[in-house]
Amino acid sequence: MTKIDQIETLILDIPTIRGHVLSMATMRTQTAVLVRINFSDGSEGVGEGTTIGGLSYGPESPEGIQSAIDTYIAPALLGSDADNINGAIQLIDKLVKGNRIAKTAVEIALWDGLGKRLGVPVAQLFGGAVHDKLPVAWTLASGNSETDIAEALQMIETRRHNIFKLKIGKRSVRDDVAHVARIKQAVGDAASVRVDVNTAWSLQDARWGLKGLQDAGCELVEQPVPARYRRAMAELTSGYEIAVMADEALNGPEDALDVVAAKAADVFAVKIGQSGGLKRASEVIAIAQAAGLGLYGGTMLETGLSTAAALQLFSTVETLHWGTELFGPLLLTEDILAAPIIYRDFNVEIPKGPGIGAALDPDKIAFFRRDGGRTIKAVAGQ
Repeated sequence: MTKIDQIETLILDIPTIRGHVLSMATMRTQTAVLVRINFSDGSEGVGEGTTIGGLSYGPESPEGIQSAIDTYIAPALLGSDADNINGAIQLIDKLVKGNRIAKTAVEIALWDGLGKRLGVPVAQLFGGAVHDKLPVAWTLASGNSETDIAEALQMIETRRHNIFKLKIGKRSVRDDVAHVARIKQAVGDAASVRVDVNTAWSLQDARWGLKGLQDAGCELVEQPVPARYRRAMAELTSGYEIAVMADEALNGPEDALDVVAAKAADVFAVKIGQSGGLKRASEVIAIAQAAGLGLYGGTMLETGLSTAAALQLFSTVETLHWGTELFGPLLLTEDILAAPIIYRDFNVEIPKGPGIGAALDPDKIAFFRRDGGRTIKAVAGQ
């Protein structure tokens, strides 16, 4: 039996190519927690847990993610069966409440290691890929209309993206709608325009906002009100033709079922980190499919590592009605993968090779890591 022998965590801080303006924060650096698991047969798996904007977005911080893994998750897994990922997930869920991103980082490394030992991509472990590429959106988040228009037109011209999501919610509703309308008018029918409010609006703001966005030609609005306001989301979903997408409201399959029961979304933005791992994300996807809702491959602005893992899962989904936004590596000044993920012709290509199909660039890891990577090694299995 191959056992989990050694677990290492480290934190990377990587600058972004520009300020990424959300309703609750402006990001200029992305911080990722990497997990490296060594197994007793000499194989290795790598994973990543990444959040957005420190603690301003959600309850997990990079430092908290690392601490949860080092202090609670790693000691429980050391010496256990490396191939029994379901068993590992159940054990972690029993010992650790919440901490979905920390769990995701470890789970990705376990799937990566299993795929490498079997010589198959992780997609094969979820039934097999039905896509070799997926549509990919780009987020326009400078906050300046002219800057965003120039960026969008350049993306269309180079055939990198023709789906754009605008981050709004920091200004008045009237100003936000005008900003979106200017960009939609500039790109016309050459691109799809969506918005993400990141929970910033009240219900009354959202009523005015959705009407204005719909009139401006915007196709979808993501999480316009706080996640806990299920009735407000339901009212907005039933009251407008524009699609309403749940994001922050989805933290695993239990939330997904609750949103469906409340009729509080037309679309699910499925994020592997927010769901609690690839397996839980697959359950969120199944709930949306059973309810007849649209699907969208969401991002926590991860590096190429977690992006590759997400692509493995989403490649197995028959229909992603709204594509993906797995552009995280493109927002960073440097790619940490030895062979970066390929973006071209308005799509992102599914990484090939065993495991998640991604290998780290050791020089980039050494350059961006914070001091003091932590290693925990099992006595059993040595």
